[in-house]
Amino acid sequence: MPSKLYVGNLSFKVSESALSELFASLSIPVAGVKVIRDFETGKSRGFGFAELAPEADMAKAIRELNGKVVDGRALTVNEAKPQARRESGGFDRGRRGFGDRESRNNRERPRY
Repeated sequence: MPSKLYVGNLSFKVSESALSELFASLSIPVAGVKVIRDFETGKSRGFGFAELAPEADMAKAIRELNGKVVDGRALTVNEAKPQARRESGGFDRGRRGFGDRESRNNRERPRY
């Protein structure tokens, strides 16, 4: 199973290629990197993820990168946690809970 790192406190100017080059400059092999961007504006959200290559040492990567200053910002690097499942709170792109027949039929109707 590939190891994944969370890389936080990135400069908003950092691109995926720059993040990849940072890992390469420290001889940390990565299978891929991803800078997370705002869906509407496309601007960086200041964090990303790096999937380490199988031969990479996660502990070494964290030691070398955590606290490293890049573009005037000290990086926060640690093992990425699995994404938590989100509960639906209304509009959920076609899944139950908003406007589907089952939820409409199961709602309590007001009594007049």
